Amino acid sequence: MRNLITDVAGLTVGNATDLALASGVTVLLFDEPTVASVDVRGGGPGTRETDLLAPDETVGAVHALTLSGGSAFGLDAAGGVAAALAERGIGFPVGDARVPIVPGAVLFDLLNGGDKNWGRFPPYRDLGYAAANAAGRDFPLGTVGAGTGATTVDLKGGLGSASMMASTGHTVGALVAVNACGATNFPGGPHFWAAPFEQKNEFGGLGLPHPLPPLPVRPALKGLPPGANTTIAIVATDAVLTKAQCKRLAVMAHDGYAHAIWPVHTPLDGDTIFAAATGRRPLEDPVFDLALIGDAVVRTLARACARAVFEAKPLPQQDTLPSWRQRFGG
Repeated sequence: MRNLITDVAGLTVGNATDLALASGVTVLLFDEPTVASVDVRGGGPGTRETDLLAPDETVGAVHALTLSGGSAFGLDAAGGVAAALAERGIGFPVGDARVPIVPGAVLFDLLNGGDKNWGRFPPYRDLGYAAANAAGRDFPLGTVGAGTGATTVDLKGGLGSASMMASTGHTVGALVAVNACGATNFPGGPHFWAAPFEQKNEFGGLGLPHPLPPLPVRPALKGLPPGANTTIAIVATDAVLTKAQCKRLAVMAHDGYAHAIWPVHTPLDGDTIFAAATGRRPLEDPVFDLALIGDAVVRTLARACARAVFEAKPLPQQDTLPSWRQRFGG
């Protein structure tokens, strides 16, 4: 196990990073068309092709999912991924045509000090194309891809991933870009909210603070306009699931955010989670197995959120916002 979402059979991940831009793109490619759905809980989302992921819509499977910086400009990233897939003859068949199905979500990183003077055409289509062509089973975390320019209220955000085996025997994984309005850590300290779920010291092994500190009545928030933050994620399993079951999995997965970020799902965030099932291992019980897989997904996404911040490195343009390692060592 790599402790990455690519431990789920049938997935590859690619990143494209532009440090001068202080932004980037992450793409998840499927070896075969894959059942997926989505759930949006933040008050300021930016998404593409999410309507077709509803259980009652015609298209039954997707070819890739895209996470990007750049706010609305970053939605172009999915077009670059679609172009890369079209070159390979991959897509939804419509007569002789093939249309790649590439839903995506974006986060806001336009005010992080990077050079956003791109002229007439934003670079995200090209970054999406590059990310698709760089996809593999292994990939770095932290200040990379969609997590390049990400921040939290007081620490550098980033790209995180994690995986585990559910009690049903199914593999689950999570991929997340943490750009939260809130915090992944207890106020003023190194301890992660996701500490109860940590495996093998993957984000420092600090556990919970003792004694637990009193929490402020008013939590710290970035204070940017609505939609100027956003944590976006993909969770996946090798289970055989329907679109309706993937929808339920995406709904459950938001509890992973709630265990790792405080506060979350605010009007200032666009929190979105895609859920995908590669269909390699059937369910023995369609209700209880899904509940247990959902539990594993919640734990895994919480861990991925903490890893995103733990692995992040500062950008030169973000001198006032330290990484976790800068502030707390390690």
